[in-house]
Amino acid sequence: MVKLTINDRQTEVEEGTTVLEAAEALGIKIPTLCYHKSLTPYGGCRLCLVELDDGWRKRIKTSCVYPAQEGLKVCTDSEPVLKARRMVMELLVARCPESEAIRLLAAEIGVTETRIKKRNDKCILCGLCVRMCEERMGKAIIGFANRGIKRKVIPPFEAESEACMGCGACAFICPTNAIDPKDFCTRGITALPSEFDFGIGARPVVNVAFPQAVPNTPSIDKERCVHFQTGNCRTCESVCDAGAIDYEQQDEQLKLNVGSVIIAPGYERYYPDNRLEYNYQRLANVVTAPEFERMLSASGPYGGHLIRPSDHGELKRIAFLQCVGSRDLECNQYCSAVCCMHATKEAIVAKEHASGELDTDIYFMDMRAFGKGFDRYYERAKAEYGVSFRRCRLPVVDQAAGNGELALSYVDEQGSFKKELYDLVVLSTALIPPKNVGMLKEAAGFDLNKYNFVETKPFTGEDTSRKGVYVCGAVSEPKDIPETVIQASAAAARASELLAEARGTLIEKQEYPPERDVSDEPPRIGVFVCHCGINIGGVVDVEQVVQSAKDLPNVVHSEHSLYTCSQDNQQKIKETIEEHRLNRVVIASCTPRTHEPLFQDTIREVGLNSFLLEFVSIREHCSWVHMADKARATQKAKDLVSMAVSKAGLLRAVPCSSFSVRNEALVVGGGISGMTAALSLAEQGFETHLVEKENELGGNLRKLHFTLSGQDPQELLRNTVEQVRASENIHLHLETEVEELTGYMGNYKTSLVGTNGETGKTVIEHGAAVVAVGASEAQTTEYLRGQSERVITQKELEATLSDDAECAKVTSAQTIAMIQCVGSREEDRMYCSRVCCTQAIKNALKIKEISPQTNILVFYRDIRTYGFREEYYEKARQEGVIFVRYEPENKPKVTAGQTPDDPLQIEANDPVLGQKLNVNADLLVLSTGIVHRQDSERLAKILKVPLDQDGFFLEAHIKLRPVDFATDGVYLCGLAHSPKFVGEAISQARAAAGRAATLLSKGTVQAKGRTAEVKERLCAGCGLCVGICPYEARKIDPEKAIAEVIEVLCQGCGACAAVCPNAATKQVGFAKEEIMAAVDSLI
Repeated sequence: MVKLTINDRQTEVEEGTTVLEAAEALGIKIPTLCYHKSLTPYGGCRLCLVELDDGWRKRIKTSCVYPAQEGLKVCTDSEPVLKARRMVMELLVARCPESEAIRLLAAEIGVTETRIKKRNDKCILCGLCVRMCEERMGKAIIGFANRGIKRKVIPPFEAESEACMGCGACAFICPTNAIDPKDFCTRGITALPSEFDFGIGARPVVNVAFPQAVPNTPSIDKERCVHFQTGNCRTCESVCDAGAIDYEQQDEQLKLNVGSVIIAPGYERYYPDNRLEYNYQRLANVVTAPEFERMLSASGPYGGHLIRPSDHGELKRIAFLQCVGSRDLECNQYCSAVCCMHATKEAIVAKEHASGELDTDIYFMDMRAFGKGFDRYYERAKAEYGVSFRRCRLPVVDQAAGNGELALSYVDEQGSFKKELYDLVVLSTALIPPKNVGMLKEAAGFDLNKYNFVETKPFTGEDTSRKGVYVCGAVSEPKDIPETVIQASAAAARASELLAEARGTLIEKQEYPPERDVSDEPPRIGVFVCHCGINIGGVVDVEQVVQSAKDLPNVVHSEHSLYTCSQDNQQKIKETIEEHRLNRVVIASCTPRTHEPLFQDTIREVGLNSFLLEFVSIREHCSWVHMADKARATQKAKDLVSMAVSKAGLLRAVPCSSFSVRNEALVVGGGISGMTAALSLAEQGFETHLVEKENELGGNLRKLHFTLSGQDPQELLRNTVEQVRASENIHLHLETEVEELTGYMGNYKTSLVGTNGETGKTVIEHGAAVVAVGASEAQTTEYLRGQSERVITQKELEATLSDDAECAKVTSAQTIAMIQCVGSREEDRMYCSRVCCTQAIKNALKIKEISPQTNILVFYRDIRTYGFREEYYEKARQEGVIFVRYEPENKPKVTAGQTPDDPLQIEANDPVLGQKLNVNADLLVLSTGIVHRQDSERLAKILKVPLDQDGFFLEAHIKLRPVDFATDGVYLCGLAHSPKFVGEAISQARAAAGRAATLLSKGTVQAKGRTAEVKERLCAGCGLCVGICPYEARKIDPEKAIAEVIEVLCQGCGACAAVCPNAATKQVGFAKEEIMAAVDSLI
């Protein structure tokens, strides 16, 4: 071992270590250009100059080639060294004045201009490419030629080389992008397409699948890796500080003993490269919707800038073509369900990203905005953003003559031929089953349907043909994010039902040591700064941050590590806490959202309270947002750490209260959703109280009699009711409603009262509640409804068709008309009722089955038979059902005949024929849609949960928490949430039961810790905090007349602290003195 001193810091290194390597080990940064850890040092760029003192004399030498010697003193930042580096830098700037890498490095060294004549070269003759090719690739395809000012890097004889394998290592390592292997390689060289960017971006051979991947670790593409193909290279092994590269690693086959399996491989996108009408992959400016999504993303290949792929020119006009590969008799007959809203979203985002005027036109057949809130979003796109929607037959895309524009030819709804020019065409391509679904089928033993999606049992989206094997996501049918999340929870609930007896048998409870009392100790703060690989360390000078932290008050230890969250560094943090008796910890790394709980748990394992931790995000707040300005990013990181240290010195231990959970559930509503939720909870082992205000179970399902695919809803109803009544864990309360609910998550008390006139209350205690009160058929007076017996609703028609005695009244009709969207998708009710189009087609097909000669006309705005329902729309047209579209500003007009026996007269505009239609209809059927129950507002107030603007119950988050309320412990499902089909309601009921079971199975629930506190002597009992608390976590103590905090309900939002006029409320973790200390440190 050799001892030397660098910048007055003594270190010991192995013999043969260079001065540069010794400095790097100390975290001392020395600028380099020609140095690379995996290559032989060269010393050509001269930037790594340092001053050496061996006791005899001082000399300036290149540190990358000079070996460490015993007793050597090194100075990396003396004035002679800095002056010499600036001179070298001026020479480099003069040689390569246009190189961004040179300019950035020059700015760091303090050189902004050069006094030397510029020659505008690219190559700095660092030799990295030459050494990489020879030493690592084993090829020596390129080398130095000539001398003096004529020296350059070329292949032998400046000729193309057949020996070059086109690996691109030379270009990868070149700091100035001066070399391109295409100039001398005879092989065709193409970048590896990034799967995550759908081919529009490139990826390296060693890469992380996508940002925030789980696990977020890189992998090596063995098919493209030089080492695996030739045995050479091994560069990644030599540069990996973590020592994580193992070339001998093999695939492992694991055998697991499980009680249930959930299939969730997702979907793939259809690629229309064989469809000549789109010219996809033949014209660069024709892209698919997923590719355009990556173009819009800030983390995508274009950095979120709207540019044309062919020439990176500005986009001024974009066309979106819908149903590419969907609703297509030649390939995929089904509807992909998500494309209409996806295109609408992309059009809006594109307009928001555009630097100038941008026209976005969406070409479609039917706008299928059937989800909750989707129609309002669609209307906003038109009204607020100016997105144009053009109904047409599928267009043809060609190259326009001139400047690279695309010519779009199409036939509009009136039959006129049109042609438009666009800069970019986006194809909304179909969702198709993943390629590995066949392999999964063979392995797990389930069936596939005719489209190769996973076949599910009737009225359920999760149960496959094999018991114990469940499915979720788009692999069973194309679906949007909310439905996917719901189905995932439903599948988990189904598995939990099966495994109820085994619950908790594999869980090991973590034991923590007794908590240290640090209240009387002076602050002893430890600062741990993470490189996060190059995520932080590639921008922020982590060593500077660490050194800056060492000088801060109360800091007794400061260090950095490559990955602070790794297991070995977690252990090191614990050892450091014990070694230095730390009682406060500051972590400077990535996001607290995912990593703060990890570090809180780490310090708990050595006896520190988890709230004696202060977390600083220097990735999101520094390295990511200031990527182009390393100096500012570093300074900001130092400032944030300084603020965190100042605040950490005032942190105190916070006791976390825990509360027992009563493992019983309440389900409000006895329709199919409520019964399913109750059965799921009961099967999972929880006692459940099922409350229904009517005298029988079933709700709206009692009025459904047949389905498109032939199942019997009444059989489902009978079986479900029998299971509910037979279950020992379900307590049924008919003719009962909720009068009052008190308590909090895990500990509720609900008062039930009878609706049949009986007096008296029943009080039940439970830990969770599920709202499943259903909805109602909308009523209308439009189109002579209530004035003529010939005008009925779809539900009434279905009841008549299912009654043999009454059926003749319908089948005897010569002409039946149906009008869709009656009262729906209008200003007062701006949502789609989701089921109406399918219900109309179902009834129309039933009529055609019984009476083929009956004429049926359906007046519609958009036919929304999404998913596999599309085939029935096609079947209805084949059976002769006529579909006539209308606009809301020009609705069909209905007039009664002169006598009750005369047919109704319907007048409507046919946009295809371009003329008026006059129809004499013996029967008019209205799709009036679904509305919320009239008593929803009353129940919402009792349960303290919100309603949306349409009167349906409002979930916590439409995509991430679609069955949760903002009120913890209360969940939502079925028509109470929004209109949906029976199968969808069942899935959501199971999802709600699964979420409730997650709470009920815990046994105890822990308060947040960072909750509000009340200083009783300052509280005036004004009640402002009670009124503003969104979580009902405050109340006025009637005896003391001061505010109290219900700790288990408090979410730590701080609204109460902000509104209190006496400063009587303090938010734990954000006390005024803590915040001001942080601010003062910055000032």
